[in-house]
Amino acid sequence: MKKIDWYIIKKFLGTFVFTILLFSVVTVVIDVSERIDDFLENEAPLKLIVFQYYLNFIPYIVFLLSPLFIFVATIFFTSKLASRSEIVAMLAGGISFYRILFVPYLFCASLLVGIQLYANHYLVPNANDDRIAFENKYLKKKYISRDKNVHMQIDPEHYIYMETYNNRDTMGRKFTLERIADKKLKSKLFAQTIKWNGQKQSWRLSQYYTRYIDGNKERIVRGTNLDTTFVFFPKDFERRVAFKATMTTPQLTEHINKERMKGAPNIEFYEVERHQRTAVPIATFILTMIAFSIASRKVRGGMGFHIFIGIAISAAYIVSLQFSTTFATNGNLSPLLSVWIPNIIFGILAFYLMLTAPK
Repeated sequence: MKKIDWYIIKKFLGTFVFTILLFSVVTVVIDVSERIDDFLENEAPLKLIVFQYYLNFIPYIVFLLSPLFIFVATIFFTSKLASRSEIVAMLAGGISFYRILFVPYLFCASLLVGIQLYANHYLVPNANDDRIAFENKYLKKKYISRDKNVHMQIDPEHYIYMETYNNRDTMGRKFTLERIADKKLKSKLFAQTIKWNGQKQSWRLSQYYTRYIDGNKERIVRGTNLDTTFVFFPKDFERRVAFKATMTTPQLTEHINKERMKGAPNIEFYEVERHQRTAVPIATFILTMIAFSIASRKVRGGMGFHIFIGIAISAAYIVSLQFSTTFATNGNLSPLLSVWIPNIIFGILAFYLMLTAPK
């Protein structure tokens, strides 16, 4: 690489790091001011506030908005280069527009994309696990759900049903467990109630009977109470899709496969999360090209005009991402397509701006 490449790389990474640090400090100060009453009311230890909550909160917010930070940073320092006529000098010196873009700019973008991909798939989920555990203990009320008509397939042959289930007392009512093999009903267990015993790590059935079917022969076993184990647990009935953020991508993929086999709802939320972990970092390439194409122009409005355009495009990207993913979670649009639609749209915009930029 030439000296001019290293000069741009230092400007790129230096401005990005400065933007991240500034935003992190501002975000933490605002968050502390909003949550300090909750910390005091729930007697959260200072050590846990610093090391369990904020030490994990910062990576979460930083990598969530990293592509936009990179975009704004690129707009900022490129606009300064253009205002000092440094871009014009590079072009006049024989360095092509595309050479400037594809070597120093996209080199930095590639480095940051690699970091984002690792963080989104592994680092941030582990950080979220500790952060959300802290929030559930000190900042949020216990999550309570009362589900009706719960259907679930727990393995290839067994299906369960409950008329109601309450996760607060881990009790279900009108519980049935059916075993179906070779498209025939082999057995059916019915109980008036089923309740989780945390100490014994087992389920207690009350007023139950089991009907066994073998061809034309049937056998019924009845009882008042029965302590037994199944291959499902109370956490399997929780519907908090927020916990998707605490799973690494391999864990998330395994969870999606299990939920799909069970016939569970809200699978689209998990699939959107999995695809976003790749699609959002890749947007860094697109936003970097847009930022360079816009900010490399020397205009009368100067840096202020470029920053205004940058903020507008950032807002448009966020809105388009939220808008498209809503169709996946609440409609029939494919989660994969919904996540990549903003990248496709802004990719076309980046290509157009590159072609029309002054060279």
